[in-house]
Amino acid sequence: MNNFKEKMKNFGKKVRSKRLNILAVALLIAFIIIVVYSYTTQKKYRQSIENNYNMAFCQLVDYVQDVEVYLAKSIISNSAESGAENLTYIWREANLAQTYLSMLPINSNELENTAKFLNQVSDYSYALSRKTINNQQLSQEDLDNLDKLHDYSLQLENTLNQLSLDINDGRISWGELTKEASPVFAQQVSNISQDSFSSLEENFHEYAGLIYDGAYSEHLTNPERRGLTGDDINEETAKNKAIEFVGKDKIKEITSNGITENANIPSYDFSITTNNNENIWISISKKGGHIIFMNHNREVTTEVISQEEIDSIASKFLEEKGFKNMKKTYFIKNSGIVTINYAYEQNDVIVYPDLIKVKVALDNGEILGIETTGYLNSHTERTLAEIKVTKEEARSKINPKLQIESKGLAIIPTEFQTEIMCWEFKGRVDDREFLVYINVETGKEEDILVVLNTGEGTLTM
Repeated sequence: MNNFKEKMKNFGKKVRSKRLNILAVALLIAFIIIVVYSYTTQKKYRQSIENNYNMAFCQLVDYVQDVEVYLAKSIISNSAESGAENLTYIWREANLAQTYLSMLPINSNELENTAKFLNQVSDYSYALSRKTINNQQLSQEDLDNLDKLHDYSLQLENTLNQLSLDINDGRISWGELTKEASPVFAQQVSNISQDSFSSLEENFHEYAGLIYDGAYSEHLTNPERRGLTGDDINEETAKNKAIEFVGKDKIKEITSNGITENANIPSYDFSITTNNNENIWISISKKGGHIIFMNHNREVTTEVISQEEIDSIASKFLEEKGFKNMKKTYFIKNSGIVTINYAYEQNDVIVYPDLIKVKVALDNGEILGIETTGYLNSHTERTLAEIKVTKEEARSKINPKLQIESKGLAIIPTEFQTEIMCWEFKGRVDDREFLVYINVETGKEEDILVVLNTGEGTLTM
């Protein structure tokens, strides 16, 4: 009997011990779950904050770049109206840059010079814009100050670009910028203009009330769609046109993706599998059966074709596809592919709204893409404006700082969905290139573009 009681007692101890073990394991699992959940939540939270900082910083860099570009334009502008417009843009972009700067996790004292610069650019440009709007001529001192501000903006832009590279490459994190690494950036900013602003500050109190692409690649969306000629076609006809455009011998399979009715130009869309199992997407307009878009996705790993050969291949391609009198304007190179902008040319006048883009592979010269939206929206034979302002008269209206390198006639689009015929002057101030457009009828300075020559090509802003 005693033996039985002893066994029951031992059994009870084992049960209690087992329960305690189970409870301990359960508590351990619960603790691990809580830790993992907390870590995951914190990680997501940190990532969200990091993304917000990255977004704010990218916006800051973009707006500082815009400030620099508009300052450059304001320096060579010789028109009160154009000058006022550029100065207003500077005021707006500098204010937006300040907004995004304030979102970054860097001690405001350490970015005092940057904030001060943006604030002064904003105030000063607004002051000068009011001056020009009130028909007051900018003084030489005003122009000199703008020149100085432009120099500072270039240095700030370079500093921010370097910081962007450091962040993107993982050399600096936002956490480091809030702590020990921030004095490094502070010193970089301080180096830009420790005492540079003092000479400008004296002038501020005098005022009581204070893009790739080639030129005009963001072309008009003309509601008339003047280049969209012909009658409506059905899907089968569109399919045959797509096959003809790509080349029947290259196609393994073609699939219809239906019709897009709500686009700027309604289209039949197709996906093509080539004999090499590569993909091509192509859109044919419902009206007239015109090619709108074609893109051949393939990797280009070598670059053996020269730019001269690429130009010849692309020009010949456009000619064969029925696009006559197209003139190369600007280009950009990326990942072994060159994208060239072509504008229509009528009687030696470049018509920028009639734009076609062509993509060419640098490994074998294959045409990898075409986009004709600008051309289809705008193309027609123009009645050219009467030239009332001679080339020499137009030249006299340009800032004398601009060293002219070439000149010609061009039709450019306006924000009011109209077109203007201008004298186009390409020139240089120091190491910056500009395009200046003077109206052939009125002599008004219609626009200024900054030309960016990079290792990848030529763009305008």
